[in-house]
Amino acid sequence: MTILYVSVDVALEHLDVATATTPASRKGVGRYGNDEKGWLAMAEAVDEVVKSRKPSDEPITAIHLIVEPTGGYEEGLLYFAYTQQWLVTLVNPLQVRRWAEGHGVRAKTDTQDALMLAWYGAATQPPPQDPMDEGAAQLDQLLRRRTDVEQLQRAESNRLAQVQRKPHPSPAVQQSLERTVHMLDQELREVEAAIQQLLKQHSYLQQQRKILRSSPAIGEKLSLEMLVLCHRFYAYTRGQGQSKQIVAYVGLDPQPHESGKSRRRTTISRQGNSHLRSQLYAAVLGGVRGNNPLRAWYLHLQARGKAKKLALVACSRKVLTWVWAMFLSNMPFDPSRFPIPAETPS
Repeated sequence: MTILYVSVDVALEHLDVATATTPASRKGVGRYGNDEKGWLAMAEAVDEVVKSRKPSDEPITAIHLIVEPTGGYEEGLLYFAYTQQWLVTLVNPLQVRRWAEGHGVRAKTDTQDALMLAWYGAATQPPPQDPMDEGAAQLDQLLRRRTDVEQLQRAESNRLAQVQRKPHPSPAVQQSLERTVHMLDQELREVEAAIQQLLKQHSYLQQQRKILRSSPAIGEKLSLEMLVLCHRFYAYTRGQGQSKQIVAYVGLDPQPHESGKSRRRTTISRQGNSHLRSQLYAAVLGGVRGNNPLRAWYLHLQARGKAKKLALVACSRKVLTWVWAMFLSNMPFDPSRFPIPAETPS
């Protein structure tokens, strides 16, 4: 099977495109607009590459798009690629850059990046990814917007509190801040209403959320974040992801540091979404105080000599694996499915 790897360096207004079937065959194709007209022109150019192959060459059996995430500028292109029945992989920029540096690539221009991505695709043959569920993708956008508004609201509320503490606050400044805080309060309520409306429109999301909430430490707010995470990871791995993989995906996987006689304290990799990690850790901090299997697991870890913070991080990993298992099985939390040793500290 011969795959044509189509690599794209994405910018706000344009796309630099290269192709390769083998690492040595990489070549630039051109620059196209990052809009529907540009995507169609790019697809026509890719078709010309396929047609220009020699009769003695093996036929192209699939087209595989390789793209780095660019803060959302790539989303329209990805949707277009899926409609064209192309395979799609959104690669990790850090991993690709380290791979390129390991192969002696130091230059960084749009054209060079496209050629390097084509080389990376042909050499490593990364697995393709499925598109994220549409309802979950919309929920993801709403949750991100909610976080943005909450951060703005918190910042303006803090500024208002500072102004109110001044001995002679400016009335105009105070009124401006009060108007802004009021507006952000209203905006936050509207975003929350939109989230609830989306859940009503997609009853399966509501049901999945209910299942995830049956897990210890997963509350009203975190359940939505975890639901989006599960859908994203499911698409990323085409439903084949394992519990250890989702732990690494979130950045909670242990990262030991050992070299010869040198030993450093084991940390976590901290890859992925730091906001989600902090939310999960805070939820676990509250969850271990209840009478539930998570507390039993926490006490078991302490009995083995784990420090409090290390035990909480391990409990965060445990909750994440529980959530993933429930998402895959579509079954609520059952303590009998996740046995915990009975020993606790004396």
